[in-house]
Order: sequence, then structure tokens, then C-alpha cells
Amino acid sequence: MAQASAGEPGNEASLAGASAEGRRRVWRWGFVIAIGGFLFGYDTGVVSGALLFLRQEFDLSSFQQGSVVSVLLIGAIFGAIGAGRTADKLGRRLTLGLEGVIFVIGTLMAMFAVNYEMLLGARLILGLAVGAASATVPIYLSEVSPAEVRGRILSLNQLMITTGILSSYLVDLAFSSTENWRAMFGTGLVPAIAMVLGAMWLPESPQWLIRRGRVDKARKVLAKVADRESADQLIERVEHQDKTEDDQQRGKPARHGWRLLLAASARPALIVGLTIAAVQQLGGINTIIYYAPTIIEETGLTASNSILYSVFIGIINLVMTVVALRLMDRTGRRVLLLVSLSVMMVSLVLLGLTFVLEMPPLLSLVFMVVYIAAFACGLGPVFWVLIGEVFPPSVRAVGSSASTMVNWLANFIVGLAFLPVVDLIGQGETFWIFAAICAFGIWFVARHVPETSGREFDEVDAALHERFGRGARDH
Repeated sequence: MAQASAGEPGNEASLAGASAEGRRRVWRWGFVIAIGGFLFGYDTGVVSGALLFLRQEFDLSSFQQGSVVSVLLIGAIFGAIGAGRTADKLGRRLTLGLEGVIFVIGTLMAMFAVNYEMLLGARLILGLAVGAASATVPIYLSEVSPAEVRGRILSLNQLMITTGILSSYLVDLAFSSTENWRAMFGTGLVPAIAMVLGAMWLPESPQWLIRRGRVDKARKVLAKVADRESADQLIERVEHQDKTEDDQQRGKPARHGWRLLLAASARPALIVGLTIAAVQQLGGINTIIYYAPTIIEETGLTASNSILYSVFIGIINLVMTVVALRLMDRTGRRVLLLVSLSVMMVSLVLLGLTFVLEMPPLLSLVFMVVYIAAFACGLGPVFWVLIGEVFPPSVRAVGSSASTMVNWLANFIVGLAFLPVVDLIGQGETFWIFAAICAFGIWFVARHVPETSGREFDEVDAALHERFGRGARDH
């Protein structure tokens, strides 16, 4: 397969020839479709406040309360599994619209739940939508983005996730005085309906159209953001790549769906996607956030309730994600990953030390805040950017699906194992396990993850295979 050198800047294909007006239009598309990321964050976070009041109404046991929270993660795993093949079959635009409809259904069920079983079903349906959207949104954003701003546009997903989480905390706070948990869930109807309407307005991904033989329609979409020469380059590039992949598979057993990821051409991207997906969660981010209210309470800095504390954490997440948005295309993905993981590792080591040596709780709080800020500025958003960039276009949907599935599975496993491990070995020692995982992440990124900023797929692909011991000529 003819490829550009991994060390040269990206060829002006894709949407890299976009005009200034075209780039503005892509940004508008990006914000609209990243509503899926907002709903991801909102439906993940809103239950923390709602649970304080609905547990009384439904007289929920501790197990039932935990299941209302965790069943969303189970739904997300299965939603992510199915999203890739659906996006390939129906198209990115229609899939995103259907995910919006599922958000609407799940939200309505939660609003009007009359018992524990109905609420559990609502959270499961919302989980399906959350997992599917988390896999589909990066695909669409990567396929409509000019190479020079692709990192920032893909980072919109994480920005909207953190905005959704913060919004859910603010909504919880607004309705906490009336204990109206139904309104907390119901507010999510607004972005859910907006996602459905937005999908009707958005164009289909031009790369998906080209792969389905709808070249004229793809050219019309590209004409909205790029000049004719750039549009023709993209079409030629995608068609050439498809022909090359067909030639490579000729005479070999046919692979379909997820089996495509096992092909030699996709394997390095799969390893990177799955590993970064696991490290992002196994590094302990959610357990740190969940445990922080206790630390704040011990410092004497606690607000009148845990919802107000959550707003504080949400603001840190959002601010540092905005910082990442500005740095993503300037410093590159590798630098952000390496710095983020390094600061997370050091913070976790010191955090563990404060527990082992019973140091002042204020120090624990400081290290927790530094850890969360480092995650939000690097590993958090960069994962969502990478899964939209490293996979070959022909398997981008199923690759994103596999990566997000592993991400949700790791999230579920850590949440399930955290307290038992703390009981077994202690709090500080548990944080050191997270630090060791971050150390592994640093080694893995340094050895196997190439820089993807400003590069077209064939350049990223060449760099991936070079790092995994296969030169581009072996393609």
C-alpha cells in the first residue's frame, strides 16, 4: 500500500483543504453531534443527586441503590458493542439519530418510573444509548474534521462529556430543595430531543458515503467545506485504500464485522485502542472522584451537601478539558498523554503516602485535585481523540466500538473491585496499584503510540506499524 512517510506532515486530503467558512461549518456540525457526549456525561452524573431522594420514595436497599447506578455501565458495554456494526450498516447520521431516540425513551421511563424495576429498566436503556453514543460520536467527528483541527474537534466529545456532568450536578443542585428527582432526570429530555433533531440536520459522513459508492453525494457534502481539488483527493484516497484492502484480502478467508480487527493491517491500532481504553479507567479516575467527598469532609472544607461538592469537581474537569482542547493540536497527543500519565502517577503515589503515613487530609485533597486535573487535561480527552484516528477507515466503526466497550468494562470492573481491594490491602496501597497502571501506560505510550496530530490515516498507519516492528512496505 502506497503510504506517505510517517515523519512528514499530512497530505492535503481528507478535509484538509477546507476553507475558513468550511472549517466554521465543521465546528458547528461538531458541536451539534457532540450533544451525544453531553448526554453521556449528563446521564452518568445526574443519578448521584437523584438517588438521594428516590431511594426514600422507593425504599431502596444498598444493593438496589448500587444497581441503579451500575446498571448504566452494563448497558453501556452492550451499547458500545452494537454501535460499530450499526454505524457501518445504517450510516453514522442515522445511527446517531436512533441513539437520540433511545435517550428520549430512557429519560421518559426514568421520569415516570413507578417502582424500582421500571427505574432499573430506564437506566439500562440509558446505558445502551450512552455506550452507543460514546462509540459513534468520535467516528463521525473524525470523518468530518480537517486534519489540522481534528484533535480539537474530536476533543469536543470530552468537553461535552464534562459539560454534561457539570450540568447534571447543577440541575441536581437546583432541584434538591424540592427533592424533585423526576425533574432531575427529565431535564435530560432537552438535549436528547436536540440530538434527534440535530441528526436530521447534519450531513452523512462523506467517507461512509464513498465506501457505499455514493460518490456524487459525498462530493456535495465535501463541497460545503472544501474546494473541489481537496474533495477529489479524498475520494481518490478512500477508493484507493478500499481497492488495496480488497487486494490484500483476495484469496484469504472473508472477515466480517469485528473479525476485521484481527487482520494484520488493523492489529496495531486495535492494541493501541484497547490498551489506552483500559488504562484510562484502570488508572482509577472514577474511584478517585467517588472517594473524594470523604476526603473533603475530613478537611472541614465540605459544603452543606455532597451535590455542591460534585459541582466543584465538575468545574475542575471542565476547565482542564478546555485547556486540553487548546493544546491538543499544538502540543500533540503523545506529549499530552505522557505528561498526563506522569502527573497522575506521581499524584497517586503521594496520595497513597498520605493514607499510609496518616498525613493531614488537606494534603490528600491537594493530590486528588492535581490527579483529576491531570486526567482531564490529557488521558481523559486524548483517548476519545485516538480512537477516532488510529483505526483504518474500513474498520473505524468496529474499532471504536471495541475500544469503548473495553473502556466501559474496565470502568465496571474497577467500580466493583475498589472497595473489596481497599478492605484487603488498605487505601494507600490501592492507590499505588493505580499508580503502577499509570506507569505501565507511560511505557506503552512511549513505545507504541505514534503522534497522530495533523496526519492522514495512511501516515498514522505507517507510524503504527513501524512502532510495532513492521515497516509500511510490508502492507
